[in-house]
Amino acid sequence: MAIPRAAKTLRRTRIQEEKEEQILEAALDVFSARGFRGSTIDQIAEVAGMSKPNLLYYFRTKEAMHRALIDRVLYTWLEPLRAFDAEGNPEEEIRSYIRRKLEMARDFPRESRLFANEVLQGAPHIEDELKGPLKQLVDEKAEVIRAWAKSGKIVECDPYHLIFSIWSTTQHYADFDVQVRAVLGQEHSGEGRFEDAARFLEQLFIGGLRPKLA
Repeated sequence: MAIPRAAKTLRRTRIQEEKEEQILEAALDVFSARGFRGSTIDQIAEVAGMSKPNLLYYFRTKEAMHRALIDRVLYTWLEPLRAFDAEGNPEEEIRSYIRRKLEMARDFPRESRLFANEVLQGAPHIEDELKGPLKQLVDEKAEVIRAWAKSGKIVECDPYHLIFSIWSTTQHYADFDVQVRAVLGQEHSGEGRFEDAARFLEQLFIGGLRPKLA
């Protein structure tokens, strides 16, 4: 994980910690809107309400701020998948996973767009994580899904594409929020859209995976 420059001092003060959070909040705003390549330290300093030299005391480079944010996002984004329990009821586990992912789309839209921008640019800063820890986790959960299918608890399916499909449908509500609200219209674009989405996605995935009665 990237370590802020100020964090390397012997004693970090509360003010230092608050300043780092202030900078990272500003960086998240800028990176999620403009992507890494389109963002500058000057833009981040302006949003943070700090001078550029003051910002550079805490984070020496744009890359350091981006790395710190990406590390946080990767950990947070994978938490719902880590909670996928092999010993649980498949329908309840899938339902919970869908809802946790939608809650993240609702509560962390900037983080979702930051991650999407990074991947769209070829994942230059997180390729090792995608091919390492993320792939290992997905491989592990794919085996859980295969085991459920083998035991007849769900129908046979490609576990990777199931996971990809849940990722794409849930994160759509963060990454394309403006489009979603525009299409739904004022009447249906409030917080209730996430509950509506949850019910539909549960019907789509759980209904599609439920074994047919003989």
